[in-house]
Amino acid sequence: MASQEDSFPRGGSKKKAHPVKAPQQPIEHDNLFDIPTEEGSRKRKRNPEQAAKNKRSKTEKKEPSKSEAEQSGILSIEVLSEGMRLLGCVKEVNNLELVISLPNDLWGYVQATNICDAYTKKLNEQVDREEPLEDLAPLSKLFQPGMLVRCAVSSLKSTSKKNKSIKLSLNPKDVNGVLSPAALKPGMLLTGTVDSVEDHGYLVDIGVGGTKAFLPWQKEQEYVKQKNKGTKLQVGQYLNCLIEEVKGNGGSVRLSTIQSEVSAAIATEEQNWTLDNLLPGLVVKAQVQKVTPYGLSLSFLSSFTGLVDFMHLDSKKTGHYFQTQMVRACILSVHPRTKSVRLTLHSSFLQAGRPITRLCHHLIGAVLNDVPVQSFYTKAGATFRLKDGSLAYARIRHLSQTEKSFKPEKFKPGNLHRCRVIDFSPMDDLALLSLKTSIIEAPFLRYHDIQPGQIVKGKVFTLRSYGMIVKVTEQIKGLVPTLHLADVQIRNPQKKYRVQDEVKCRVLMCDPENKKLLMTLKKTLVESSLPALTNYKEAKPDLQTHGFISSIKDCGCIVKFYNDVRGLVPQRELGAQPISAPEEVFYVGQVVKVTVLKSEPEQERMLLSFRLSNDKEMESTAQSQKKAMVKTGQLVDVKVKKKTEKGLEVSILPDDISALLPTTHLSDNVTNSQLLCYWLQAGDILHKVLCLSHSDGHIVLCRKPALISAVESGQDPKVFSEFQPGMLLTGFVKSIKAYGIFVQFPSGLSGLAPKSALSDKFVTTISDHFVEGQTVVAKVTNVDEEKQRMLLSLRLSDVSQEDTTASSLTLLSQCLEELQGVRSLMSSRDSVLTQTLAEMTPGLLVDLVVQDMSSDGSLVFSNGSVPGLVLRASKYHQGGKAVDPGQRTKAVILHVDTQKSEVHVSLRQELVNRKVKQLKKDTEHRAVIEHLEKTFAIASLVETGQLIAFPVASHLNDTFRFDSEKLQVGQGVSVIIKSTKPCDIGLFLAVESSVKKRTPALPSVAPESAGQDPGVVSELLEKPTLPIGEMVTGTVKSIKATHVIVTLENGLTGYIHASQILDDVSHGTHPTTTLKVGNPVTARVIGQRTWLTHKLASSLIKSIILFPICLCANSELEKNISSDPSTQSSSPTEKLKQYFPGQTVVCFMRKFNVIKKWLEVEITSDIRGRIPQLLTSLSFKVCCRQSSLGAGIQIVCPIDRPRVSLSHRKNGTKSSLELSLSLSLPLSLSFRTNPKMKSKIEDPEVTSMKDIKEGQLLRGYVEAIKKQGIFFRISPTLVGRVKYQHVTTYLPFDRALYQTYLPEGKLLSAKVLRVNRKQNLLYLSFLPKDTGKPDVFPESLGLPPRDQERELLSNQPKKKRKLEQEEEDHGASETKKKQQLKEKKEKKQLMKEKKEKQKQLMKEEKEKQKQLMKEKKKKQKQLVKEKEKQCQTKEEMHQKKQTKPTEVPRLQLSSGFAWDVSLDTLAPAMPPREDSSDSEDEEASQATLKKSKKGKELEKQEAEKELSRIEAALMDPNWKPETADDFDRLVLSSPNSSILWLQYMAFHLHATEIEKARAVAERALKSISFREEQEKLNVWVALMNLENMYGSKETLTKVFERAVQYCEPLKVYFQLADIYTKSEKYQAAEELYSRMLKRFRQEKTVWIRYGAFLLQRGQADANHRLLQRSFNCLPQKEHVDVISKFAQLEFQLGDAERAKAMFETTLSSYPKRTDVWSVYIDMIIKYGSQKEARDIFERVVHLSLAPKRMKFFFKRYLDYEKQHGTAETVQAVKEKALAYVEATGTLAES
Repeated sequence: MASQEDSFPRGGSKKKAHPVKAPQQPIEHDNLFDIPTEEGSRKRKRNPEQAAKNKRSKTEKKEPSKSEAEQSGILSIEVLSEGMRLLGCVKEVNNLELVISLPNDLWGYVQATNICDAYTKKLNEQVDREEPLEDLAPLSKLFQPGMLVRCAVSSLKSTSKKNKSIKLSLNPKDVNGVLSPAALKPGMLLTGTVDSVEDHGYLVDIGVGGTKAFLPWQKEQEYVKQKNKGTKLQVGQYLNCLIEEVKGNGGSVRLSTIQSEVSAAIATEEQNWTLDNLLPGLVVKAQVQKVTPYGLSLSFLSSFTGLVDFMHLDSKKTGHYFQTQMVRACILSVHPRTKSVRLTLHSSFLQAGRPITRLCHHLIGAVLNDVPVQSFYTKAGATFRLKDGSLAYARIRHLSQTEKSFKPEKFKPGNLHRCRVIDFSPMDDLALLSLKTSIIEAPFLRYHDIQPGQIVKGKVFTLRSYGMIVKVTEQIKGLVPTLHLADVQIRNPQKKYRVQDEVKCRVLMCDPENKKLLMTLKKTLVESSLPALTNYKEAKPDLQTHGFISSIKDCGCIVKFYNDVRGLVPQRELGAQPISAPEEVFYVGQVVKVTVLKSEPEQERMLLSFRLSNDKEMESTAQSQKKAMVKTGQLVDVKVKKKTEKGLEVSILPDDISALLPTTHLSDNVTNSQLLCYWLQAGDILHKVLCLSHSDGHIVLCRKPALISAVESGQDPKVFSEFQPGMLLTGFVKSIKAYGIFVQFPSGLSGLAPKSALSDKFVTTISDHFVEGQTVVAKVTNVDEEKQRMLLSLRLSDVSQEDTTASSLTLLSQCLEELQGVRSLMSSRDSVLTQTLAEMTPGLLVDLVVQDMSSDGSLVFSNGSVPGLVLRASKYHQGGKAVDPGQRTKAVILHVDTQKSEVHVSLRQELVNRKVKQLKKDTEHRAVIEHLEKTFAIASLVETGQLIAFPVASHLNDTFRFDSEKLQVGQGVSVIIKSTKPCDIGLFLAVESSVKKRTPALPSVAPESAGQDPGVVSELLEKPTLPIGEMVTGTVKSIKATHVIVTLENGLTGYIHASQILDDVSHGTHPTTTLKVGNPVTARVIGQRTWLTHKLASSLIKSIILFPICLCANSELEKNISSDPSTQSSSPTEKLKQYFPGQTVVCFMRKFNVIKKWLEVEITSDIRGRIPQLLTSLSFKVCCRQSSLGAGIQIVCPIDRPRVSLSHRKNGTKSSLELSLSLSLPLSLSFRTNPKMKSKIEDPEVTSMKDIKEGQLLRGYVEAIKKQGIFFRISPTLVGRVKYQHVTTYLPFDRALYQTYLPEGKLLSAKVLRVNRKQNLLYLSFLPKDTGKPDVFPESLGLPPRDQERELLSNQPKKKRKLEQEEEDHGASETKKKQQLKEKKEKKQLMKEKKEKQKQLMKEEKEKQKQLMKEKKKKQKQLVKEKEKQCQTKEEMHQKKQTKPTEVPRLQLSSGFAWDVSLDTLAPAMPPREDSSDSEDEEASQATLKKSKKGKELEKQEAEKELSRIEAALMDPNWKPETADDFDRLVLSSPNSSILWLQYMAFHLHATEIEKARAVAERALKSISFREEQEKLNVWVALMNLENMYGSKETLTKVFERAVQYCEPLKVYFQLADIYTKSEKYQAAEELYSRMLKRFRQEKTVWIRYGAFLLQRGQADANHRLLQRSFNCLPQKEHVDVISKFAQLEFQLGDAERAKAMFETTLSSYPKRTDVWSVYIDMIIKYGSQKEARDIFERVVHLSLAPKRMKFFFKRYLDYEKQHGTAETVQAVKEKALAYVEATGTLAES
């Protein structure tokens, strides 16, 4: 039947039959408008008789049903079925779905998961990652409206109103799944989606099972340029492809997307299409078979028949079709069961791949009158002819309001009707009409018809938490937010609104594209008669309208209107009266009436006002005129009305005009401004106040004397053009930004002072030094008249005058005058306390009674007469007197704080018993600071005790001082008297003479910083202390390199220095390691420091400790330290007397200074020293390795020279700084032998030129290589020069050889040739004849001797000597330079000849070496194997010696390289072996061989000798590689040995040559064969270790990415994770494991390794969550193994009980998993008790398992009992086994 169906498909060619039967040919379903009967229900025949009886009646009814079918045969939802293939057009593209237009006015939807499998996989991956994928393109980039797509019906779902929604699929498997690989032919047109992007093209999913489709790059370039806008194709991209080639019987096909080929593709008979696999979108050649008024019947592909309905006829040829006419048609749909085919003749479908251009109609929503009927189709609808000549279509249900009112006779051709265009069908190219009265009269048809501000009516659809949804029409729904449900916010909207209630709304915003509609139900807005503001252009000044407050800011209220139009109501426009707190008056959502002040449509900004024009008119005209009389810059008198947060509201006299005087504008002094605002009251009158600004009826005043003076003197430019660079102007800080300060001048103009121009010092935070409103002097630096901008500078160097004394004295006088003015205000008050404070002045002697002592140590007094008056004396001002409460004493008033009602007094005798002496002007006196304010200081003269005041700041801009520059109470200063009589407040005026004459406060004095609360200082000073010599106990808090911090029982903190921990410290040990955190210690106090941190120094039993308070506890524990003068504080000079040059001391390593190249050590807690690296040892290797000494290690060294240095230290607090004497005595130390201790000195100490003599041999290291020669450092202060002719006896061709063999830091011996002490020049030599050492260049290089050059240039010896002399004298004449150039040219020619000869010789040597190496290859391999064994054994010994727990294990190397040494502790680069210091230490020196003219023969002989020497060395079993050349030979012989390459890397790392080690690793990766995967992996791991230790995060990432490319990725990931874990980079390890879980989610080892990592970190909960996650990703069969592994990890690293529970749960589900039982037994034996182990064995041996498995468990049970049990238990196991065997045998027999 299948073959017959293929040969004779349904709807095929006509059968050859009798002519009479021809009309009865069964084309029942080929009628044009027939509804397929397969979709209807079939009636069951009751019996054959009844069937025969009704046969005739059925025949009679057959013809009428045909006519009905013909009239209703267009495609409808009822005709569709799942799996039906259709051609559609993309109408809309949303985020997660496509809207598809189908033929005959049908619509469908395609979800994002129905595009293709690859795209769905990407979506799922994105959901799992919870972050967007870079290679996942949105649907809007994959599809464009108008694109034709082939789709299949995936489902038909019924809605609530018995309608069906069509869900479609574009998945190629659903569309092209009817094709088989054998059916694919070249030339076929298929659709597919991009499955993946490959190296040379794309894999395309065409949906044919077993077929791979490939699209090459060259075949898609045209498509990318034309259709995809130049961007490459992405996964999920929809393509129309043409099959170019088919291979392997359809197993693989090559595709093409060339548009010209795709457009011309036509389905042919050769492609063997059948009705089963016929696809929509194919273009075919067809013949008209039948013409009816309702369409055509076509035959195509010789045997198929299809239908064309009236909607898909070519409108230009309608009525002109005839039978047998040939046409081109496109297949629209193929029914899967009836096999009926529908086609279209529209020209837009006849070129495949071409999109439809017309997607919308311009008349949508329009109501049309008198539209004539074109045709009427029963059961289908009617077509109409529009005025533009185009056709429109109305379905049958849209021809009348109801079915009963429908009358077909009204729709005869030519009849006129009133209708409305409701939509457009792109697939039919027809406008869709409706004649329903309800639709025609509907105000809104779609979202586009609704405009913001419009009134709409609807019904409540539903209530949500976020608002109410209102149904406007069947297709339109809108949202009323909760804020807009009423004029005031309501809590229970459901009580006011119910579903189906009719509501009247106003549209706030409508977004037709996204189908979003926002509306409001606020009654004021809905019923407002004012114009609705929907755009900024409509906002004209003085326009009044309604809006609602959307947000409230400090600057005002933001009012929102319709269509997201909004504006700002500034604070001044919030009402007729100023409103300081808008949030207290207004609320969000409040409906307000506003007036437009200003609108800027381009910037979309608008300025509004709540003060309506009517309110403004209420203001009297006379008041406005009075305000207009006040001009900017005018001086007026004002009367205070009331106080506000911003300042004082005043009235200008005499007209009583309202104005504002801000607090910051009351004075130039910021402190005085606050004070004046505090004491001024309503009714007070202020004179001479400046009008600063006058705008919008608001007047702002200013009382700053500096600004008033600038205005009066005319130094205030009024317009921008008057500003010139260089002008000095007075202004105030308008606003502070992160990038600078805006300064405003009295004229209202402002400029910017950038952050860099604020101070001569570096400013970190601007707000710490400037405040808004502060008076400043600015210098104009740049003026831009076009942009009306200018730049300013506030630097003191730019704005200060030469005479700073006069300016500072003016500021002081002004400040004191304002303070006196405050006193005058206070004296007029009624309060007794206020009047008493006003009468008290500095210097007044009063009798006081001690009342109490505060917690900060200050004394509080009372005078008894005035309640509430507080008098206070700080600890400093108590003068050391011991007073008791109730005692009467005399005191001197220092300062009166009128705002706090507090008086600062002093009991110091020099102030109480002061002498009154006439002071002379401009005389200099010594004074002591007694009290500090922010702007001035009060001091007492040392001679008389009289009080003076001097300014702290020298200028208005002087606001920035370092902590070390700030004054402190008790500090000594030198002042110059400027007034002979005291001022009104009782102080003499003075200025500080010089900052350099300041002296620090006494050590016993606790310094009080300027601006710091004295109470804080006193509180700190009064912390409990301990007397020296007292025994204390405590616990170790933390352990540092050179000291141990101890917490004592009384809460204090001290520390024990490493020198005070043990009596006897062995060399090379860490004394601090003897203690551990938390250990109890007993110590004795041995000293203290005057620090505000109050840390305590303690010492242990068998130890001494030192810190701000010092303790002792070793051999001095029983000593009376308090009486020991050695423990008392001494000067630095006295402490240094204990040490003398040559003395050997014990010191402790602090760190190695890489920049200075010296070791920093500590001898005691307050004495330090440094050892230059050159002086650390006689051996260069030891010199280099001293830098890697551990901090805190004990070393012994002699003293070179002691010296003293003073250092300033901060107290650690934020706002104060103390100058404390901290002894830091750097000693110059040496590791070298003491000259007084030994007679033989191989390396004399050199400190200056005087210590050097000509001919002397010295050692040093290479400093630098330059054109003048090699600079050689002999000591930390001396550097000599070695000319190139004195470096080597060879003639190197390349200067790079110097860099290779003379690296910076190489230690060498040199001979002093000449000493020029006048110019401090030192000339040295490296030549073997001078030093007795081997040449710096090895003989193996084969370089020509320098003597040959001399012989060739022997004809010019005098010139050469002259040139040498000129080089020494650093000058040469022009003629000599020309001669030198000639010589260079000659030398170059000779060099070229020599190079050619040298190259020939080198080639010959290489050939010989290759031959010899081949012969010795086997011997070398054996040697390498032996070396590897030795390396392994030595490395194991080395590992045993190491004690550091966190050290990262690496591949074992014989060289013992420490991978975890940090870069800052590494020594300078190590030279190659031939030039190492070891070779210099050898007494025997070999003279280098010099080549003669017959060099060829000699070179051959030397090469043979060298090869024989190498061969002998290689034969030596004890030979070890010691140079780079040795390693090169080894790796050349065994290039695939990773251990050799790693040893080579370690060799370079010993010399801290990191780059060379990297280069070796790169060589190894290139040299090792690609087959040796493990060897390469070892090198990659070593390279990652290197980058982890010495590189950056970026370099490590690059190496890791490369390793992943060349090695198995999972192994590389594991190695890097181990590196991170062992180097304690846990965060990086966690991130790496997260990446691994995403990439290798199917690998169970990844989950297990990550679980082990989490348990090691103690994250048990995270480990449990990880196990649950693994179940979702791993296959079911892996679950048991994973659970078993996680349970083992729990046994080893986590909770054993949880592990048991996991095993028990698993075994209860899988009781026959013997592998799990075996692991469980192992874990119990290892981590459990014997009872638990026996219980497990008992359970296992009673299982019903196979005999072999039971034998295994019995054997294990027996072995366990033999090892841990007794003879009885062993026998019991044997009996159980025997019983099992017997039972098994009995069962088998039965």
